[in-house]
Amino acid sequence: MKKTIKRILCGVLATAIALSTFFLGSSLINGDILSREVLAATDEYTYSGKVPKYIFMFIGDGMSYPQIQATNYYKGILENGKIDPENGNYPKPDNLLFTGFPVVGSVTTYDSTSLCPDSASTATSLSTGKKTLSSVINMDETKKISYETITEKLKKQLGYKVGIVTSVNLDHATPAAYYSHVPSRGQYYNIGLDLIKSGFDYFAGGAFLSDSSKEVKEQGKEKIAALAQKNGYTVADTKQKFNALTNNSGKVLAISPSNELEEGTGALKYNLDRKENELTLADYTKKGIDILSKNSKGFFMMVEGGKIDWACHANDAASTIQDTIAFDDAIKTAVDFYNQHPDDTLIIVTGDHETGGLTIGFAGTNYDTYLEKLTNQKMSYTEFDKLIKNYKANNTTFAEALKDVKKYFGLITASDADAKNNPEMVLEDYELQRLKDAYDLSMKNDKITLNREEYVLYGTYEPFSVTLTHVLNNKSGITFSSYSHTGLPVPLYAKGKGQELFTGHYDNTDVFNMLKAITKVK
Repeated sequence: MKKTIKRILCGVLATAIALSTFFLGSSLINGDILSREVLAATDEYTYSGKVPKYIFMFIGDGMSYPQIQATNYYKGILENGKIDPENGNYPKPDNLLFTGFPVVGSVTTYDSTSLCPDSASTATSLSTGKKTLSSVINMDETKKISYETITEKLKKQLGYKVGIVTSVNLDHATPAAYYSHVPSRGQYYNIGLDLIKSGFDYFAGGAFLSDSSKEVKEQGKEKIAALAQKNGYTVADTKQKFNALTNNSGKVLAISPSNELEEGTGALKYNLDRKENELTLADYTKKGIDILSKNSKGFFMMVEGGKIDWACHANDAASTIQDTIAFDDAIKTAVDFYNQHPDDTLIIVTGDHETGGLTIGFAGTNYDTYLEKLTNQKMSYTEFDKLIKNYKANNTTFAEALKDVKKYFGLITASDADAKNNPEMVLEDYELQRLKDAYDLSMKNDKITLNREEYVLYGTYEPFSVTLTHVLNNKSGITFSSYSHTGLPVPLYAKGKGQELFTGHYDNTDVFNMLKAITKVK
């Protein structure tokens, strides 16, 4: 009797768990409630349309709704002025091109470690459809089993050419997630070896972080670019070599010219700091199209706007917006290609996670925003850090430093001769004191250890430069809540063959599953 009762209870419990799983994991599709688990057990996504010959995957690292909308409003103010009388006296946005794509979805980004994931795990989910630990690239939580990426499947099964483009280092986490398999994103040299091993057709972006790795510096191993050349890659590391690349150049490794790299990082410069004649993310994307399109089978190209993330980490709103614009410019090259091949192309634009907790709104500006004030910022925080380095070397006074604050951020004191003409840029007493406190801390020894309160104020950044961006952000009606990633969902925009699959609310692993269904790879 007891055994019978126990079996009945177990059966009831199992049924309850199954029902709860059904309803908790369900999604509304075509008016019917369908269990995502049930779908996954069979064929979660089906697609009967034409397989796109050309696929673009654009990832704005750290980009979510706030970054996109702040940029839309900022562009609108520059284009149309702050107020549009014909639109109810509201600011009129000048929207980024990709926000006009016909299909929009919302994507969750958590990983096996955290609700606030890193780029390695989130890019792994996008490229393989699997969750993993933060910092792990295309491997499971045990760090022993590798996952096959969508790029590997497309090249192996369909003969697609594959391109990887980024505005940061080529062996950084997000680009690496489309060609590498490592237990730690910090294994830069092994990531570089995986790049060569992949045999992919076009790589373009910043310098290799592995150039400064212990394998190269301490063990004397050959740099990845040299090894790539020995393995059949055409290496283009000058503008002349880059411009000379054609669809007859074979496999290509294009590294941004050394004079165009950001000092200290090896990434492309922030768009705010870039000189007019320097190569852009759009240039690298367009060249990729030229090289990859000479293939009867088709191509897949992943393009990352990586500096959006870096700017948000540093709470630099002006640099964030400018690099989001540069990202959109790269997408325009794909749209131009789409317009020539509308029946064969799919373009996807998304983020891997949100960075910085950016918010449109600040307690000190109440319901108002003044994004036009961000136009006063003339350089990124990294460029201003160079000035701070000189301040330290020359023991510059705070009063002297304020001259550069006015020149590069437009912020002025009440006693400044231009205060009457620009009252909106005058520093309030508490803002001036914040800058003075941060300046004094920056002028101390570089090895100073911040206490908890100071870390919350400045993160790991130069106190004076990050406080400058905070003050200008706040005057503009912009706020950041973190120096790290957040758990916000990210939008996904789609245009082209298979676009209809990307509507709704889903997980980042589903993006891979949708691509798998659309391309019919196994």
